[in-house]
Amino acid sequence: MTSRRWVLMGDPTHFSVKGGANPHTRTRWGLRRRVDRARAVAQWQRLRDTLADLGLRVVVVAPDPGQPGLVYPANAGFMRNVDAPLPLAERRFHLANLLPSRAGERPHYRRTLQAVGIACFEVDPAYRFEGEADFFPAGDGYLLTHGRLERQRFVPTLGLPPWRRLYGFRTDERVASVLQSIVGGQARILRLGLELETHYHGDTALCAFGPGRRELLAWPPALEPAAMGRLRERFREHLLEIDDADAARYAANSFTCTPAGGSESFLVMPAGVSERLLAQVRERGATPICVDVSEFLKKGGGSVKCMIGDLGPIEEGVSLGSLEIPRG
Repeated sequence: MTSRRWVLMGDPTHFSVKGGANPHTRTRWGLRRRVDRARAVAQWQRLRDTLADLGLRVVVVAPDPGQPGLVYPANAGFMRNVDAPLPLAERRFHLANLLPSRAGERPHYRRTLQAVGIACFEVDPAYRFEGEADFFPAGDGYLLTHGRLERQRFVPTLGLPPWRRLYGFRTDERVASVLQSIVGGQARILRLGLELETHYHGDTALCAFGPGRRELLAWPPALEPAAMGRLRERFREHLLEIDDADAARYAANSFTCTPAGGSESFLVMPAGVSERLLAQVRERGATPICVDVSEFLKKGGGSVKCMIGDLGPIEEGVSLGSLEIPRG
């Protein structure tokens, strides 16, 4: 039986900035940014159509006016053995433990995935963990990114404005032992500390891509120096360090896939990345495809990968009914 890669996306009907949980969502005065909804919907549709043109099946999470962050389902959790072609009945999705302002999204993800036949499991709630945004396969192992957890709040400071907002990061390093038990003892997990709140998830600064996910995009300033040293040692000539201009466009927040039955590897990237980087991606065995999702980055702090949850290659024969939105 043939398989087809499935991905998760969140309907953008109610996309807005509600919690303002990362530095991109607020102005320097701390005010939440306003979304151009029509532009966001058009960009979302273009990304969905791009994935469909690559042969992927898009499972869509229904909108909820109280949960505008549903448009970023990379936080939803992670699929065990995501690159292994498996029957639907053998798929295992592990739900994330989201930060408080987004915790209400989890029932929506569970309901959507269970409706199409994907079993959902929980990660120990004692640990904050934001899914494949911070935990993803790379080469023959996994990368786990983490950082200081904060109660998000405004604190006084010198200058104008006389305050700043603390954001912190999203995943607790201590969850590593729990994740190890899920993926198995033979799978090596490399722990990497994050440093910049603008790149609050690992998938905003790192992207494993190409055949076997052997190549790695990385923006060094987002990671602790020791973490970057471990990446250089592990990936060596397969490490592609991006510059500040491409990092500002969230070039590493890209989605890699090799459509089932095909031999070509693709990397769906944010529009506006440099021609130099696109050429380097091609040299490493992947075909880049650029899509403009700037409204989601500038207002919500998430780009291409944040908008996609990877469900892996699944045997076909299951109808998604109303959960798959028609194109157009």
